[in-house]
Amino acid sequence: MKEFKGRVVAAGEITAEALVSHGGLNTLASFQKALQFGDKNATCGDQNNPDLYGKQMAGKALCLPQTIGSTTGGLVLYCACSMRRQPACMLFSKPIDSLAAAGAILADVWLEDVQMPVIDSLGEEFLDYVKDGMTITVKADGTVTVA
Repeated sequence: MKEFKGRVVAAGEITAEALVSHGGLNTLASFQKALQFGDKNATCGDQNNPDLYGKQMAGKALCLPQTIGSTTGGLVLYCACSMRRQPACMLFSKPIDSLAAAGAILADVWLEDVQMPVIDSLGEEFLDYVKDGMTITVKADGTVTVA
């Protein structure tokens, strides 16, 4: 078990199974099936991300370096949350980009009964340590425990 400390972007506490990407998350390509075609499991549709492609993202602790892609990124995250198809949490090894932060913060502020804690700046050691299937616990102060 190892503990990491990051910066809180959207507060919350949760325990979930890790899903790890070592490449950037293209939010539009990844969540397109969930938003357009009713995939309630939010199966990753980004064939350019071999770590996540074809895997269920909804309800998982999504561990990644950063998001990539178009200016729709924030809206895609917000929509995934509004449709209840969001990851349990998003944990970034690097500082979060402004678009992903906007989507996470808007969902946190505008949507009732929706939680998706977001922590960034966890460091490269975090991403090197965590593996798919590990148990992630997020605390409101930005502490992330990986077991």
